[in-house]
Amino acid sequence: MIRVLLVDDEHLIRGAVAALLALEPDIDVVAQEADGPAALAAARALRPDVAVLDLEMPGMDGVALAEALAKELPETRTVIVTRHARPGVLRRALSVGVLGFVPKTAEAQSLADVVRQAHAGRRYVDPGLATEALLVGECPLTPRELDVLRASLAGAAVPAIARELHLSAGTVRNYLSSAMAKLDAGTRHEAARRAWELGWL
Repeated sequence: MIRVLLVDDEHLIRGAVAALLALEPDIDVVAQEADGPAALAAARALRPDVAVLDLEMPGMDGVALAEALAKELPETRTVIVTRHARPGVLRRALSVGVLGFVPKTAEAQSLADVVRQAHAGRRYVDPGLATEALLVGECPLTPRELDVLRASLAGAAVPAIARELHLSAGTVRNYLSSAMAKLDAGTRHEAARRAWELGWL
């Protein structure tokens, strides 16, 4: 029996997926959680074989949770399910050891098959997501450019970003200008949004 931890902050979706997986004779959903920290605690207590994680959750996103699980419970395999797949996120997920990457549009039977593959140590990436990831190049932004864009995405003004990152306002503007040029964006907000869409933030 494959013991599964299911994590999704949308209660209706989580319940539906749990019910569908429960129909499989070789899969047992041992816990359901709505956020990353609660899921990590449940995983520590139950040591599931496979954790099926929503990508976007409060407290800790699916990739960060997968990374934490890989460090603490390397025997627990991880599968990420997402509605909004971004190529950079796929790359990050694979780099931390995620074995399955599936869109929420997948059929229940497909998800069950991916859970079985992950349990066996085999990788599965949805072909459409894989194609997208291959078409997007490596991130051209420096870590500091990513920092200022991340703060911009949250709506922070330049003085607030400067205080948060312990930089001068002029230095923040320089990083923003450089990032905008690299992303061919007209504004810092457009640049931040573009970097987010590509999964770099």
